Amino acid sequence: MNSKEQYTYLIKQEAKRLGFLSCGIAKAGFLEEEAPRLENWLNQQMNGKMQYMENHFDKRLNPTLLVDDAKSVISLLLNYYPSDFQNEESYKISKYAYGEDYHFIIKEKLKELLSFIQTEIGEVSGRAFVDSAPVLDKAWAAKSGLGWIGKNSNLITQKVGSFYFIAELIVDIELDYDAPTTDHCGSCTACIDACPTEAIVSPYVVDGSKCISYFTIELKEAIPSEMNGKFDDWIFGCDICQDVCPWNRFSKAHQEPLFQAKPELLSYTKKDWEEITEDVFKAVFKNSAVKRTKLEGFKRNVSFLLNTKK
Repeated sequence: MNSKEQYTYLIKQEAKRLGFLSCGIAKAGFLEEEAPRLENWLNQQMNGKMQYMENHFDKRLNPTLLVDDAKSVISLLLNYYPSDFQNEESYKISKYAYGEDYHFIIKEKLKELLSFIQTEIGEVSGRAFVDSAPVLDKAWAAKSGLGWIGKNSNLITQKVGSFYFIAELIVDIELDYDAPTTDHCGSCTACIDACPTEAIVSPYVVDGSKCISYFTIELKEAIPSEMNGKFDDWIFGCDICQDVCPWNRFSKAHQEPLFQAKPELLSYTKKDWEEITEDVFKAVFKNSAVKRTKLEGFKRNVSFLLNTKK
């Protein structure tokens, strides 16, 4: 086994020990195929009010601009599929937000992995990314063979579906690179047919400005009235295009204690959410990604659904 093979093996073993679902590695470089797609998507203003998507265009497409002398992009998946679900008589919260905010949990794991690499391999520079910097994580995960990008624009794998987070370590050492996998969406259009706001405008193209997740999380102003009756009871995020994906039949419950939902989140009914107070919001969503909307945004989402029923 040469040193590249040895290092790659060690990194993948450690990623497994840290609880990652899988680990794939791609050669760092300019994402030629993604460049025109991203440009086109931005030109059509499919990012809505998410202005930050327009920043750092070059960095999004080239990791060597993020990490000096970057050689490898290590992509990692972390499962968040829950074992228990919300009360059926409830407004819905996306499964990724059931537990503690994934940014912090994954960042810690990535720090451990980088520290392990530096201890075992030596002088290695690198940076960890958890969807908080201009990195096209799904493109890198697909490039490193962890899955294919489906018609709903999510990364999908045959063995475990798509309920997982994607994160990266970009490092300045050469490793053994994985080959991309093939697309297994076939003629299926389940996600396109199921999206109530028609956000999947064509296979593999999602108009971010029409997505329920965008309206309930990213949009800071009033939700447009033309969306009345189209939210299917979602108040934070939306899982419809994943719930209907046939590959998610293979999702298995995660083993991460910090992703466990608080009992109230699972047991609350619509009435409980309608009457939520500042104290309850802080207690139920302590360290949760739901805090991004703040109480005001959360209440806006609840009243939007309440008022469309009347």
